[in-house]
Amino acid sequence: MINYLFTNPLLFVIYIISLLVAIAVHEFSHAYVADYLGDPTPRLQGRLNLNPLVHIDNLGMLFLLLFGFGWGKPVQFDPYNLKNPQKDAALISIAGPLSNFILALILSILLRSFIMFRLNILLTIGIVLFLPMIQMNLVLGIFNLLPIHPLDGFKIVGGILSEEKAREWYSLQNYGIFFLLLLIIPIGGSSMLDGILKPALTFLFKLLVPTSISGGII
Repeated sequence: MINYLFTNPLLFVIYIISLLVAIAVHEFSHAYVADYLGDPTPRLQGRLNLNPLVHIDNLGMLFLLLFGFGWGKPVQFDPYNLKNPQKDAALISIAGPLSNFILALILSILLRSFIMFRLNILLTIGIVLFLPMIQMNLVLGIFNLLPIHPLDGFKIVGGILSEEKAREWYSLQNYGIFFLLLLIIPIGGSSMLDGILKPALTFLFKLLVPTSISGGII
């Protein structure tokens, strides 16, 4: 994404806005579900907010700019405030990626509506603004579903395991950063993470966006 700063500054700005929206929706959804399930911690920390500035993680933002994947500032919650800490933690975790996929779907429906009703001006605006936003939401959603701590997928898996298996699973969380580094480090010009994310991203993007307007963005 960073290359657009020099080749197409306007597109770079659009990608930044799309990224901020995707992060805000993702982290707000974590906070909302935690609050709904009985834990006021995110609300007390000001995270029950769609303002992107309260959700930005500097390192996660840098990774998204440079590599096309990343994360926001983790939403903290207190498991002692939850009725079923193991399963509720999974619900809180899945809310983030799910919200990104829902937003991408809504934007896709809008684009298809513009095509169906021949709203050419809105379609032109939608192509410029919505395609990067769909891409960013899909990237954020897919990446965070990986079952590696501290990503959302790790707690989602923990939530569907038995209590005994979940304890064994959570014992792996200290090694999460090493697994991530192993996936991120390029080998032969590309990383294993790229090999995981790109096929899923391409499939979902093509599923949501008509080929006639995708513009080769993926």
